[in-house]
Amino acid sequence: MNRKYQARIYVTLRPSVLDPAGTAVQSGLSHMGYENVEQVRIGKYVELMLTADDEKSAKEQLDKICDQLLANPVIENYRFDLVEVATMVGAN
Repeated sequence: MNRKYQARIYVTLRPSVLDPAGTAVQSGLSHMGYENVEQVRIGKYVELMLTADDEKSAKEQLDKICDQLLANPVIENYRFDLVEVATMVGAN
């Protein structure tokens, strides 16, 4: 039986990779008077729904999706939260 899952995926640059967008935001914040903000890093947030036989299968699919499309594994890390979505049976 297929189950529905909601995934929240967070993609961030690896710590060793320079982040020019983060540097620009940090500079802008500094010019606005926020001198206490340090090490700004910019990333991506993705939500998606998928169906799978079980949680293990859903996680395996998400790993492939992230590795093949959502993240560049050479320069980015990713993590995700996965929640099973309750489906209403017999709802009109």
